[in-house]
Amino acid sequence: MAFDRISRRHFFYGSLLAGAVPAGGFGSTPSLKALGYKSPNEKLNIASIGAGGKAASDIHGCAPTENIVALCDVDDKQAANIYKEFEKPPKYKDFRKMLDKEGKGIDAVIVTIPDHMHATAALHCMERGKHVYVQKPLCRTVKEAQMLQEAANKYKVATQMGNQGYSNEGTRQVAEMIWGGEIGNVTEVHAWTDRPIWPQGLTEIPAEMPVPATLDWDLWLGVANARPFTQGTTGYPNNFNGYFYQPFNWRGFYDFGCGALGDMACHILGAPNMALRLGAPTSVECIKKEGASPFMFPKASTIKFDFPARDNMPPVTIYWYDGMKVQPQIKGVPEGEYLGDLPRMGGGRGQGGGQGAAGAAGAAGRGAQAAQVPSGFVGQVFRWNDAYLPGGERLRVTPDGSLFIGDKGMITTGTYGEQTRLLPVEKMREYKFPSPLLTRSPGHYRDWIRAAKGGDPAVSNFNVASPFVQWMLLGVIALRVEGKLEWDAAKGKFSNNQEANKYLAPTIRKGWSLT
Repeated sequence: MAFDRISRRHFFYGSLLAGAVPAGGFGSTPSLKALGYKSPNEKLNIASIGAGGKAASDIHGCAPTENIVALCDVDDKQAANIYKEFEKPPKYKDFRKMLDKEGKGIDAVIVTIPDHMHATAALHCMERGKHVYVQKPLCRTVKEAQMLQEAANKYKVATQMGNQGYSNEGTRQVAEMIWGGEIGNVTEVHAWTDRPIWPQGLTEIPAEMPVPATLDWDLWLGVANARPFTQGTTGYPNNFNGYFYQPFNWRGFYDFGCGALGDMACHILGAPNMALRLGAPTSVECIKKEGASPFMFPKASTIKFDFPARDNMPPVTIYWYDGMKVQPQIKGVPEGEYLGDLPRMGGGRGQGGGQGAAGAAGAAGRGAQAAQVPSGFVGQVFRWNDAYLPGGERLRVTPDGSLFIGDKGMITTGTYGEQTRLLPVEKMREYKFPSPLLTRSPGHYRDWIRAAKGGDPAVSNFNVASPFVQWMLLGVIALRVEGKLEWDAAKGKFSNNQEANKYLAPTIRKGWSLT
């Protein structure tokens, strides 16, 4: 029996991995040291374009081992905490001026600003030979994603997209389980999130208001078309300290963000992208929409992606749900089974290196009882809400996840690839994960830092991230254009809708350029 299993795995892997996974493992290439990169024993001099919000955690992810040498943010108020913590590095509002003045002393740059400015900031850095870490969803349009990949290869810089799930243990376990034939041929994947947690689907823009003294509104707009600054007022929901566009709500606007899909798909769909080697879809369609708007993404949506057969994998359909209030009802899922992230005692989500192999094996070994959601919680969606089991034990339940449906079974996993498991979860009681085939990440930020010092490319480098983001961004376009969109990957355009093709490239305001 063991021989049969090994033979079957070997047969399955043979054609799948031929030319797809480098000899040294996933994400490996010959050493880059010959190209003049720093020794792993030296510290990188890192600048950050963005200092408030998510940029703060990205800076903290790199600062323990590297030098933070320059900081840039268009809003002094949002950057105040980081500016106070890192007093010595020079501060700028315009990243172009920072690169011009400090460029010789900068090795690498973090880009964590609104989506519409990712590409131009990253391209300016790469042209100067700087390694870049760019937050998900990498950029706002397909053309920009293509340009970022081309620039990374042209200038031979180390790159990483900020989708932590690609560095997690569970994401690799999903791939290895599926490649081993654990659930047979996968023909459907369902992925979901409770996002947006910011306003979407609004139909009116408040009147113009004075720009706060701390904010350079023109620099914040950057490549986007000019418009008056405004703040949310009476009747504007969940306005995050009175702001309409920034510092956070920009995600919901067509001109600045990519909605809930852009915010979470690079995390949640990372495991399907890796495990199923998805490539480009043949079509994409928004099949359900709630709360349409002329300038914002909808309040909730369902998007369907159709992918063709890949090597020995059959065609697969990906369903994306956002704005969820309960976990999706999917045919074949045993009643009472919780999908996506499981409750866990204390602690939070696995970031960077994730829970690790030992943690995942431990979760599986605890058996079905520990993995079940308590009565009264099944099907509910929580976002970092504390709940308590009988006896006072605390748990946290998060709502995001993905479900793989094969002709021999199902696998589900969480936001970043946590708690990967078979369904029904009883199957995990004595389950042992397949022997590792893919190399493991040293940690999300460490992965990029290592690459910048001459090590293997980061697991979500732009040669991996750009193709992934391109198909995801087709879904963003489907939210704006009605009907099924047929995608011609060879020509890089939609074959049946010229309106949709208009959104493949960005609009660049006079006075700005991508390069």
